[in-house]
Amino acid sequence: MNDDQIKGKAKDIGGKIQEEVGKAVGSSEQQAKGLSKQVEGKVQEKAGDLRDAINKGNR
Repeated sequence: MNDDQIKGKAKDIGGKIQEEVGKAVGSSEQQAKGLSKQVEGKVQEKAGDLRDAINKGNR
């Protein structure tokens, strides 16, 4: 795993937690922020996957 994969996964998990906290306290703003973090994390994780694939192809 590279840094992008790790950081992306962490953002995704953090976003899921934030979304659930938002649901628990009735804050649609926190839910939206959590969903946004999840998307950002998934994109970063996929960028890391792509970088890994490119690096493996160059070996």
